Amino acid sequence: MIEVGDRSQLIYRIPAGRTVPDLYPDSPEFQQIPAVFATGYLVGLMEWACARHLHPHLPPGQSSVGTHIDVSHAAPSLPGMTVTVQIEVTAVLGRRIQWSAQARDDCDTIGEGTHHRAIITTDQFIARLNTKATTIPVPPLTHQ
Repeated sequence: MIEVGDRSQLIYRIPAGRTVPDLYPDSPEFQQIPAVFATGYLVGLMEWACARHLHPHLPPGQSSVGTHIDVSHAAPSLPGMTVTVQIEVTAVLGRRIQWSAQARDDCDTIGEGTHHRAIITTDQFIARLNTKATTIPVPPLTHQ
């Protein structure tokens, strides 16, 4: 059972492909920015830390999706640096879980904020997406 006050961390070494120019290679504006860890990847790393923490508490057939994130990105990090994301559960509201998150690289606190996730039944979620997909020509999703 997940509870308020539960904590964990995720440690991640930044590879060369997680920089601002890599985030959207088709963006000329992003191509002009130095190759530093992108905010989009920092957000994803914080989500990953929370999803990883929650996953062992979920029964088969359930997963979680991010529903809200409010994060500052206060300092740049370079490929090759290690980022440690520390998370703490701050609220459990039925199927919704909230965390505080802080990320540090080898030198600084690089970001902090909050993240919310919702527990979903995977098959129901896929069915909703496939219904949505009927409005435009996209292939149906399947459970992996």
